[in-house]
Amino acid sequence: MGDCNEEIASQVQDAFHSKTALQIQAGNTKAFYGRNIHGELLSLANHTGIIEYEPTELYMTARCGTPLREIEQTIDEQNQILPCEPPHFGSTATIGGMIAAGLAGPRRVFSGNVRDCMLGVEILNGEGQTLRFGGKVMKNVAGYDVSRLMCGALGTLGVLMSVTIRLLPKPTSEQTIALTMNSSSAIQKMNQWANSAMPITATFYDGNQLFIRISGSTSTIDVCRREIGGEIQNNNKNFWNTVKEQTHKFFNTKNSLWRISLPPSTKAFKINGNCAVEWNGALRWYDTTEDEKTIRTEAEQADGHACLFKGNTTEQVFHPLPDASMHLHKQLKHVLDPANILNPGKMFAEF
Repeated sequence: MGDCNEEIASQVQDAFHSKTALQIQAGNTKAFYGRNIHGELLSLANHTGIIEYEPTELYMTARCGTPLREIEQTIDEQNQILPCEPPHFGSTATIGGMIAAGLAGPRRVFSGNVRDCMLGVEILNGEGQTLRFGGKVMKNVAGYDVSRLMCGALGTLGVLMSVTIRLLPKPTSEQTIALTMNSSSAIQKMNQWANSAMPITATFYDGNQLFIRISGSTSTIDVCRREIGGEIQNNNKNFWNTVKEQTHKFFNTKNSLWRISLPPSTKAFKINGNCAVEWNGALRWYDTTEDEKTIRTEAEQADGHACLFKGNTTEQVFHPLPDASMHLHKQLKHVLDPANILNPGKMFAEF
């Protein structure tokens, strides 16, 4: 697949002059995430290809429509991984969708979020102009790192054309163990182990069992295994894939699914429904019919924020922003997208 920058830029420029809203789409596996919007389709599905890959330097540059599976297969051949372990939610997931959604998987607490993988980016702004930010290594970034603003912006600040991402060596060995306990004990244990030197690269509590993934040498894993206890799980890779892709039975729900980020030591909320815990306690999933106000109030009181990840109970998907933050968001949106044509309303109704 070739480079189609000019064709995409032309469509954005036409939309800017006619003030036509654009709905940006590539693999479309995360269309459920964010608010429902309407606009003329701007497809990036054919804007594919790995531009540059330097295994010894641990970075890759790829066009935004490049399938995630292609990128992961390519770096796997060099025993490397994406640090943020991003979810796909479908076979057509792309590297651009990974950046736009900003969703990290189980390894996030150990290796960093999606924005921590970002080294550089090329975008089209709302006028169809090409802008480049960042570089190929962390030390090349001086001043405010604008490239990271694209992570989790859901296409509202620019059309991603290509991205340069940081990679990590694949762990020598990994093992998952499970312990049965209540939620209070699980949160306490996760916080305790997070402050230790143990190379714990993922945790997941499903309401009954706490699963812990340890990565490193065989001897290191054996030492950690003896300290933690529990039972060894033989399906290590497959289990964490079910958590990452939300095919684990916990996520099989017809209720609303709320994603709540908060301080990891926060005690369990008194919310009706089921709760799963990731990221050493910093990420809570609630499968519930509880009303929006109750959930957001609980999150705010814990210095956290709640996102309606899946469900149709509210038009306010993301946690409401304070007035000062909303003002800054609007200003930034106006600078990069003055006619408000790029995925307008995808994050908030205000822009």
